[in-house]
Amino acid sequence: MAKTIVITGAGGVLCSTLAIALAKEGHKIAVLDLKKEAADKVANEINGSGGQAIGVVANVLEKESLERAREEVHSTYGPCDILINGAGGNHPLGTTSNPHLKVEDLTDTTEGFKTFFDLDSAGIQFTFNLNFIGTLLPTQVFARDMVGREGCSILNISSMNAFTPLTKIPAYSGAKAAVSNFTQWLAVHFSKVGIRVNALAPGFFLTEQNRTLLTESSGDLTPRGQTIIDQTPMGRFGEPEDLIGTTLWLCSEGASFVTGVVVPVDGGFSAFSGV
Repeated sequence: MAKTIVITGAGGVLCSTLAIALAKEGHKIAVLDLKKEAADKVANEINGSGGQAIGVVANVLEKESLERAREEVHSTYGPCDILINGAGGNHPLGTTSNPHLKVEDLTDTTEGFKTFFDLDSAGIQFTFNLNFIGTLLPTQVFARDMVGREGCSILNISSMNAFTPLTKIPAYSGAKAAVSNFTQWLAVHFSKVGIRVNALAPGFFLTEQNRTLLTESSGDLTPRGQTIIDQTPMGRFGEPEDLIGTTLWLCSEGASFVTGVVVPVDGGFSAFSGV
């Protein structure tokens, strides 16, 4: 049965892939993104392939913007059946330069060098808000459509960082841990009104946000990228298409008794002790 699916951050690489895959299943897709051009590009690709999609501008940190997006979705496709909270990201002002603090770091005057003590509160707040508040607000707006209706669900995007934080990125790690916790809270809270809530925890996928951290301009791995591959039993980065199968399952009636879970899609990273 075709459903109306709202996807935030859907102009990005990972969520655009999910949008296209869900459209191929016959669902009507509302492609939400902060940038209208990015949203329209994905929607046009879906429509050009015979699917149904609209591009909608929405700021996941502004409830009024999300309410306007909801009105647009309603006028085109009706109430939201499935929400995928895909908007998120990191900020360099919430990132340390080194994985471990050394005494000599406290006197390092290199431009741009940051220890934990130099982290910018605005950068940390931006990262936390984008990932956590940017999941909470769309849920407040669109889950209202789902209350008391059958076959409705929410899919959040967590991260490997939520299980065990990566070095250098405390703000992002903490924010994604909050998303996982919120997923469980929502699953319990909505359990009596027919809304399932689950999350994906992607492993390491090359995106425009992390490409320069994980690969050199030559295409070779950076030391951080090599460490990740060494810790991933399947020995590669994820491809966007690797998220499709789990997404289709969690959004389908085949997962009708599944709620409150955070599913790693990580090539075995979370299962490997390193030994």
